[in-house]
Amino acid sequence: MRCPFCGNIDTQVKDSRPAEDHVSIRRRRFCPACGGRFTTYERVQLRDLVVIKSSGKREDFDRAKLERSIRIAMQKRPIDPERIDQMISGIVRRLESLGDTDIQSKQIGEIVMESLARIDTVAYVRFASVYKNFQAADDFDRFVSELRPGAPGEE
Repeated sequence: MRCPFCGNIDTQVKDSRPAEDHVSIRRRRFCPACGGRFTTYERVQLRDLVVIKSSGKREDFDRAKLERSIRIAMQKRPIDPERIDQMISGIVRRLESLGDTDIQSKQIGEIVMESLARIDTVAYVRFASVYKNFQAADDFDRFVSELRPGAPGEE
């Protein structure tokens, strides 16, 4: 593992233990060249996933990109960060277990929305506003009215 401080490629592992989610390993590392200490996380990856965008473009699945979009939707919400990590790990495991290495971006979005809906409605609406490309306040209004059972105008 390359040292993030000096670039030395000969770093040493000083401590390894399961991370809080018990799905990854947390490693404390030390660089003998500069004395820097840093932490890395190691996760199991069942297969290399490829995302097929709606434009047909293909790109490697990026867990960090998924995590960023979910954390943006969850920003300032009263959700435990560990719960968010568990949700992200669950989504990735679900994607890996689909049996195919090529996954449509739409399928990923649907799985994320399904997970967010179970945890936090506000985050669900925030994510949906980007995922479904809301253009006006009416788009929000229509979407939120679908969330409310027995809302006025539904007969």
